[in-house]
Amino acid sequence: MPCLYISTNLNLDEVDTDPLFSQATKAVASIIGRPEHFVMVILKGSLAIRFNGNKEPAAYAEIVSMGGINIEVKRRLIATLGTILENTLSIPTTRFVLKVYDINANRSKL
Repeated sequence: MPCLYISTNLNLDEVDTDPLFSQATKAVASIIGRPEHFVMVILKGSLAIRFNGNKEPAAYAEIVSMGGINIEVKRRLIATLGTILENTLSIPTTRFVLKVYDINANRSKL
């Protein structure tokens, strides 16, 4: 089950986040190749985040998946999720960082 956790310094109290949840769920499912009903998206706002020395709108996200991750998938996730955040929350893609983690990648070393 892929889980996408998005943290931002924006106050989301008055923001309609439904489009972000919908678009992010569809994007993750499509790019990683998992059904949408297995994708979890968590969004946390109003966090203390400084990026490039300022408090302008920014986001940090982590995605954890059991398989389905390779370099091309990482590139597509970064580009697509960055665009979604820019379109739904007006966070510039240059102020978005994504950490991608495949928990199966380390199992082969056990």
